[in-house]
Amino acid sequence: RPADGRGSKDQPADPAAKISRRTRQQRSAGGPGSKDQPADPAAKISRRTQQHRTAAYAAAWDRDEIRQQPTAACDFDMRGLQKTYMFREEIKKHLEECILPFWMGLKDDEYGGYYGYVGSDLAVDRRASKGCILNSRILWFFSSCALILKDDKYLPYAKQAYTFMKDAFWDETNGGVYWSVTFDGKPEDKTKHTYCQAFAIYGLSAYFEAAGDREALKKAEELMHIIEDRCRDSEGYLEAFNCDFTPASNDKLSENGVMADRTMNTLLHVFEAYTLLYDADRDPFVAERMKEMLSIFRDRVYEKPGHRLKVFFDMDYNSLLDILSCGHDIETAWLIDRGIEVLGDETIKKSIDPMISDLADNILHTAFNGRFLPQEVVEGVLSDTTEWWVQAEALVGFLNEYSKDPSREEFLKAAYAEWDFIKDRLIMKESGGEWYLKVDREGSPDTSSPVVWPWKCPYHNGRMCLEVIKRIPDKDDRAS
Repeated sequence: RPADGRGSKDQPADPAAKISRRTRQQRSAGGPGSKDQPADPAAKISRRTQQHRTAAYAAAWDRDEIRQQPTAACDFDMRGLQKTYMFREEIKKHLEECILPFWMGLKDDEYGGYYGYVGSDLAVDRRASKGCILNSRILWFFSSCALILKDDKYLPYAKQAYTFMKDAFWDETNGGVYWSVTFDGKPEDKTKHTYCQAFAIYGLSAYFEAAGDREALKKAEELMHIIEDRCRDSEGYLEAFNCDFTPASNDKLSENGVMADRTMNTLLHVFEAYTLLYDADRDPFVAERMKEMLSIFRDRVYEKPGHRLKVFFDMDYNSLLDILSCGHDIETAWLIDRGIEVLGDETIKKSIDPMISDLADNILHTAFNGRFLPQEVVEGVLSDTTEWWVQAEALVGFLNEYSKDPSREEFLKAAYAEWDFIKDRLIMKESGGEWYLKVDREGSPDTSSPVVWPWKCPYHNGRMCLEVIKRIPDKDDRAS
């Protein structure tokens, strides 16, 4: 930040200047929201258009136009640049023509929000429960697509999730958001989980950035204070609570026979949510909490001899299980990088960088099999399956490491290999382009698992696409 910039020591932040990034971009470009160009109502994409896109995608798949064959390893000649551009354009096309239309088609115009379950046969269960994590991630997804793709037609889909969060998930009596509601928006599971509150902050902050809705930012800040006042102790963040924030069993984020008092997963996603919130409001208190979480990662979660993160803990941060969670380690590496970038603190960057590099190196050289990333190793035993989100996070994590040091082309090659695997094995052409939930050790997809459920959403694969679009300029941008 310049010495005289907003939020510096010499120049206090001006509350009136807190407009969304999306609004700033539009005003500077003379686009919607500027004085010269009033905002146009976003046009809805019809189901017929979505069906045409789905049919076109399936036909292109059959003609082998989408499943591009891998070319030789990239180097810095024109051939390598061409492959990088093609990589970006394929992924952008996949987002715009496959993932986005699929999720746009799940909007529940009768009861609000989005349908909560789609089976392996692509049948939509219109009476399935609706989870707050799913809704929050959909809110983040459409908000981020509007912002990064610079297309306001996605804002009504974000507003659909935002309105449903306020009307159905928000507990006006005790504060916070519920874990789930019925299909018609009545409270169902009233658990108040820290992880769930964090994802609501994540979605609300993104919606503020995209739509400029200050009410959304206010609600994100309200949830942040609820986490800080009710969901932590002096040593860090806790997990599950009843509706009134009395302690509850953490069965929702515990696995493999353990019941954890603290988890790496919750810590990571509180950090992720605060990163987006701090980018929006520049609250020094949020920055201090982010720095505290980075210290917890470095000093208590990171296991330097094992080059990995511990996952499940008791109250004193004693590890409860010998586990290498491959997807979480590579996801943590790039999400922490993003948080440090937003903080702009060189001292803490120097303190944390060795951990990030060690995690990424270990995943690439120890866990990655050249095609895809295994899910986890528990007590020395490799998991039988690996899920869609692990591959999405691997691609972003590998690309992140390459972007920091382009001489390390092995990370770029690994990102290319992941995309080839995703195209060949994970993308479910029958759905129009949404992904299978998981594959087995040989990479064969599980065709019996649901395509949408409370944990299966456009957060990981959609974010992968957006990260690639942000990190690799298109040909016109590079030429200019």
